[in-house]
Amino acid sequence: MSTITIPYFTALATYFSYLLLFIFGGVRDIFRFFCKSDKGTPEGYSVFRLIFENFYTRRLYRRIQDCFNRPIASAPDAWIDVIERYSNDNNKTLFQTGKISRCLNLGSYNYLGFASVDEYCTPQVIKSLNKFSPSTCSSRVDGGTTVLHNELETLIASFVGKPAALVYGMGFATNSTTLPALIGKGGLIISDHLNHRSIIAGSQASGSKVNIFQHNTPSHLEDVLRKAIAEGQPRTHRPWKKIIVVVEGIYSMEGELCKLPEIVALCKKYKAYTYLDEAHSIGAVGKSGRGLCELLGVDPADIDIMMGTFTKSFGSCGGYIAGSKDLIKCLKSVSPGHLYATSMTPPGVQQVISALKVILGEDGSNRGAQKLARIRENSNFFRAELQKMGCQVLGDQDSPVMPIMLYNPAKISAFSRECFKRNIAVVTVGSPATDFLLSRARICISASHTKEDLLRALEVISEVGDMVDIKYFPTGHQRGWRYGRYQIFSN
Repeated sequence: MSTITIPYFTALATYFSYLLLFIFGGVRDIFRFFCKSDKGTPEGYSVFRLIFENFYTRRLYRRIQDCFNRPIASAPDAWIDVIERYSNDNNKTLFQTGKISRCLNLGSYNYLGFASVDEYCTPQVIKSLNKFSPSTCSSRVDGGTTVLHNELETLIASFVGKPAALVYGMGFATNSTTLPALIGKGGLIISDHLNHRSIIAGSQASGSKVNIFQHNTPSHLEDVLRKAIAEGQPRTHRPWKKIIVVVEGIYSMEGELCKLPEIVALCKKYKAYTYLDEAHSIGAVGKSGRGLCELLGVDPADIDIMMGTFTKSFGSCGGYIAGSKDLIKCLKSVSPGHLYATSMTPPGVQQVISALKVILGEDGSNRGAQKLARIRENSNFFRAELQKMGCQVLGDQDSPVMPIMLYNPAKISAFSRECFKRNIAVVTVGSPATDFLLSRARICISASHTKEDLLRALEVISEVGDMVDIKYFPTGHQRGWRYGRYQIFSN
């Protein structure tokens, strides 16, 4: 099981911070009877937002919302232009100052650097824009399929090692509309505890039974599989119509690689289908960028459904499902994301095609191989240096996603603001996106970062880390506390 070691004092201080938040926030609500944001609710109608969402928005998120949704005025390259904002009502309203800060970008998913102007991709995209326009203004089954869509589906299927593929216009919708098309009542989805929200939405919409297994723990997955097969469907105890195990290649909030070989072996043993979400791993890991299967030596033929997005490594939009020809033919007939949603934009499709050709060396250069080598070197170097300075960093080698644990909610805003003052743009994350105790800053490394960029970032993170006290293990000793399902322990 994945383990996180939390220092005793940090855990207690974090709980105490949230306790104060709930106590003082609750007292203020008692005196006010109802919050200002609900004054416009018509008489007799309930408020739209749930009580906790309302409380969380007012008492925590609003107070630090300047750390989120920062407007960007440039391409998400290694350096970005961030528009500065101010508030004169305690962060309830934010106004743009008109000033721009040039910041080192440690938050975007631009893993291979294709999201900015590229010498090969950009001219091709401009040509496609002139020929096909910005949008097809139609779903795929009407007038939304161009020759570019067909070309991309052939290319991506070949790239990931599958017979066929289907391209969607939105990455989130790829999961949330594919799962309901694959399984329904009488079926069972077994999902990793930390799977992305799009997988959760698709699982809930499918109408099938959903079981959860402990994050990245094959032994617990086997227990769940054995029990599910032995007991069958609820009440009737009939055999399940089908079982799908859903995992991610790289978990976006953890930076961890899926234990794919073990999970595939279990799926084969118990005759369950394997659904692999490679949103953060396709193009980012593996010698030739083909994702987790290539990195861990798993035969793509052993993965029944391969999902990925073009919003990270390829610098575009949309997503894909790759699998057997029968699977793709079925999805084209029943998937709402294909039948009803507007198709992926032609320039977006061309961007992915061009990026794939660079990765494969079909542009006549070796830039693709250089980018893949650089993202791996940058990621491993940055992770090692963060650990040396005493930060607690989650994730595995080769992963470009590396969360730095903050824990205390006050450190979410402090770390973000102090980094921004020093022209470093970072993404900080807290509850409800993570567990209450596990707030973090999520660093995303790019092939477009130079060694000088990374050294500058490390210098700032070290300085800010001393200010906000997040160097929890400067001597390498990990004395902590066992906490809930995360198995936080001391050793």
